[in-house]
Amino acid sequence: MNRSIIISTLTATALSLSSLTASANDAFVDQLGFGNSVGGAQVGVNNLIGAIQSGNFNNAVSVQDGANNEAAIGQTGDFNGAATSQMGVNNKAGTGQFGSNHTSTTDQWGAGNVAATVQVGDGCNSDVTQTGVGNVSAIVQTCP
Repeated sequence: MNRSIIISTLTATALSLSSLTASANDAFVDQLGFGNSVGGAQVGVNNLIGAIQSGNFNNAVSVQDGANNEAAIGQTGDFNGAATSQMGVNNKAGTGQFGSNHTSTTDQWGAGNVAATVQVGDGCNSDVTQTGVGNVSAIVQTCP
């Protein structure tokens, strides 16, 4: 009888562990050019990080802690840097940088926050910090 309890317990544990992959975090990176780098960390469930970079010496970093957070960074050009940090649930951050020498930082804590950044030209800087629930921010810049 003890043997059947142990086998049942091990089977239930194996099935519950296999279901974790359905709610696991995910990340994808696509790079073209030279000297580009992407880094990140995710804690929680159903978080997604995506980074696409074309050009040279671009840097992207995303950190997420919580559930159902999404971060997307797209950079075309040279010497761009972007960082996103999200703590909480259902936060969305997107950064698109076109040109060179841009920096972008997005920090969000809470739930249901959305931030989007688009920078075009050369040398734009943006910083967004949102705390709480349901905040929305959008920055569009054209720098010389």
